[in-house]
Amino acid sequence: MLEMSAVRQAVQEAFWAMCAADSLSMPVHWYYDVLDIKRDFGGWISGFNSPAERHPSSILTLSNTAGSGRTTWSTGTKGASVVGDVILHDKLDLWKSSKGSVHYHQSLRAGDNTLNVLCSLRAAQTLVHGRFSDVSQPDARAAVLSDYVHFLTTPSSHADTYAESFHRSFFADWRDRRPTCPREVLMFAETRSRRMLSSPFPDGQLDAIGCLPMILPFVLLSANEEQAVSAAVEFVKLTHPHPNVPKYVSIYSRVLHAVVGGASVRQQAEHALRTLETWDTCQSFSRKAARFPVSSEDRLKVHQRAVDHLGLACYNKGALSSLFYLAHEFHDDLKGGILTNTNCGGENCNRGAALGALLGAGAAHAGAGIPPEWKEELRDAQGFLPDILKEL
Repeated sequence: MLEMSAVRQAVQEAFWAMCAADSLSMPVHWYYDVLDIKRDFGGWISGFNSPAERHPSSILTLSNTAGSGRTTWSTGTKGASVVGDVILHDKLDLWKSSKGSVHYHQSLRAGDNTLNVLCSLRAAQTLVHGRFSDVSQPDARAAVLSDYVHFLTTPSSHADTYAESFHRSFFADWRDRRPTCPREVLMFAETRSRRMLSSPFPDGQLDAIGCLPMILPFVLLSANEEQAVSAAVEFVKLTHPHPNVPKYVSIYSRVLHAVVGGASVRQQAEHALRTLETWDTCQSFSRKAARFPVSSEDRLKVHQRAVDHLGLACYNKGALSSLFYLAHEFHDDLKGGILTNTNCGGENCNRGAALGALLGAGAAHAGAGIPPEWKEELRDAQGFLPDILKEL
């Protein structure tokens, strides 16, 4: 049986790698043409960068400021704006800009984390400070949700420009009664979840890999697999009430918890890909990649084509297939896996955060971790993680 010190180290490296993968990807988040990465940054990403002044494929100004989705087809377009009023208090002008190239993370700088990972770090902080004996219990969810509400509704609490659909949808419903104390926020979220999960027309924007960052602390801080899965699934139903999401969160949570406990990343990724019914396709790309030298641009191009084919966007099945493909290919190469994910573009931040946690936990059991110089450059993580990790 593994010593607790080994598990603790795996949890620590999972958190650091989550932050590193998100921050490295932030400047090229939702770049859907990988050649734009090379053009904007003078080559493939190899370190931390601030965003470019323009985003080559941004559709930020088409996003619905009153709720989920885009303004052109969302049912919430006629409602009052959540962006600028309830959340992202000083960012509405960027969402309404006449320029079509506003970067999703325009206000961030090299080493910063995106809003979703900041929410994850705050969730971890709330859970460790609360000293919950079982993070799958309602009081843990209530505490995290109450802090989440406080964080997002407090002006200047973070610098990010973008909040994806699940945030906007949550606060579009929250704004009427505006509960803040843990018990009342939990009651609101549970009632909303039941209503949305029973709807014959679920919001497809919630079936997205952005569901993973905030469940990561619940998995990493759980005592056993069943507690980890229960904690993650019960929480995600409150933030992403879509009928497909629990099964995908369950798949990922079981893999991550197993790897934290010392299981093989490679074997766990294969099992997940078989469950997702994409293993054969991944094997085809894996064989093609193996024809080229490790770390070569030719091998990177194969991985980029694989992610483009499996799922470059946010939707869960494709995004998870891409995540587990990269985990399988880079099961013993944490740095290489994180950078490849970044340079594949698309939804690389949320995909990267979940991939980073997985590879980081696996690396810890091999006596490795993200480079020390990366840790030094992670501005938000340096502010949160020492406090969180000392409580483990």
